[in-house]
Amino acid sequence: MRPNGAAIKALRTTHQVSLRCFAQLIDRDHVFLHRIESGERGASPETLQRIAAALDVPVAAITRENP
Repeated sequence: MRPNGAAIKALRTTHQVSLRCFAQLIDRDHVFLHRIESGERGASPETLQRIAAALDVPVAAITRENP
């Protein structure tokens, strides 16, 4: 699985949380999170789990199947 950056960003903004605050919440760097949201890089299963937990959604809601 790979992160669906657009879904992550949409959910984060729906919760009205800034990129920097969300990055702190999941204990990751804001630049790293920006790159995930923009599709420039992937994320480990642990990071995906942290993001999903912080957004209160299942991991499947923020990932795509590998082609």
